[in-house]
Amino acid sequence: MTGPEVLDIARSGIFLLLKLSGPLMVAGLVVGVVIALMQALTQIQEMTLVFVPKIIAVFFMLLLTLPFMGQALAAYMDMIFERIIAG
Repeated sequence: MTGPEVLDIARSGIFLLLKLSGPLMVAGLVVGVVIALMQALTQIQEMTLVFVPKIIAVFFMLLLTLPFMGQALAAYMDMIFERIIAG
């Protein structure tokens, strides 16, 4: 394997990582901002109040995107296996 091929595999792996983790991060961000806004409006300054809704939102988003994640990872591994076979 040459240097550009290795960089291409690494680049596609990093892009896949960002594509798969994006929806989960956005869900956590949105829930965190909404809870922080509610805390600011009601002046409730409990630090642990944010964690449970964030965990629930990320888990729900994970359940929704799991088929897409599996398909994307399988396609990436197929690409890796084809490159290994090709030499």
